[in-house]
Amino acid sequence: MCCFSGPVEDVSLTKIFARWHSLENGLLRQSVVYQMHYRTKNDLAMVLPLPVAPGSGEKAVAFLDLEKHADLFEKLPLCFPELRYARDSKSVPLPDAAPPVAKLEVVQVGSYEASFVPSVKDFARLDERFRMPAGTWEQLPRYAEWGFAVFKLKATATTVHPMAFTFPHAKETRGLFFPTVHIHDGKVHQKADFDHTLYAQPSDLRATGLMDWEESPGLAGGVLAKDYAGLVDLKSHVHRRKMNGMLTNDDVWA
Repeated sequence: MCCFSGPVEDVSLTKIFARWHSLENGLLRQSVVYQMHYRTKNDLAMVLPLPVAPGSGEKAVAFLDLEKHADLFEKLPLCFPELRYARDSKSVPLPDAAPPVAKLEVVQVGSYEASFVPSVKDFARLDERFRMPAGTWEQLPRYAEWGFAVFKLKATATTVHPMAFTFPHAKETRGLFFPTVHIHDGKVHQKADFDHTLYAQPSDLRATGLMDWEESPGLAGGVLAKDYAGLVDLKSHVHRRKMNGMLTNDDVWA
C-alpha cells in the first residue's frame, strides 16, 4: 500500500503499474504509476521509498501529470478478458537541524503536490506535517540510502488520479520495483493487510520472476487506445498479480 505520515482510517484498492522507462547516463529509469482509495481525517503525506541510484541529486525523480489520463487503471483490466486469478504472494530519528536548511522543492502535479526526498536525513527539509513519525526509518534500515517520493494528500479527497513518476534505478538487476511496504500507524508490522493489483511490463522476461503473474493474451495496444503519456508500451503484453489478505509486509520485485 504505502507509508503514511499520519493515521489513516482505511486504504484499499491499491493499483501499481511499473515498467522500464528509458536509459539515461548509463542508468535505467523505471516508471511507477500508483493509485489507491483512502480515508483520513487530516491532511497527510504518502511516502514511497525508492531504490534511487546514489548521487542522482534532488531532481532525480521526474513527476508526470496524469490528471487527463485518469482512467489508466480502469482500462488495464481489459487486457485480461478471461476470469483468471494469479496466485497470492506468500511471500533513524531525524537529526535536529541547527542552521536553517533549504526546503525541498514542491511541485504541483495535476491535483496534488509532490516532493522528492533524496535521503532519510533530508526529511528534515520537508514540512513537519508530511514527515514520517520519529523512529520510523530505524525500523527499516534497508532504506538508509534510498530516496523517497512524497505525495501530499487532502482529507477531503478519497481517490486521487494516478500518481506517476520515473526514477534512476540503483538495483535494476533485482527487477522492476513495486513500493508495497505498509506503514499506517508509525510501526512496521511483520504482516499487513494487502488489497493490491500490480501490473508490469518487463523488457526482458528472461531476467524476471513472473511465474506467479498472469500474462495478457494480447498486446496492450490491442485494448488500449493510447499510451498514457508514454508510460505504457502498446507493443508489449501486460502482466498482472493480485495480492489480497494478510501477507508478509515487504516490497515486491518483478
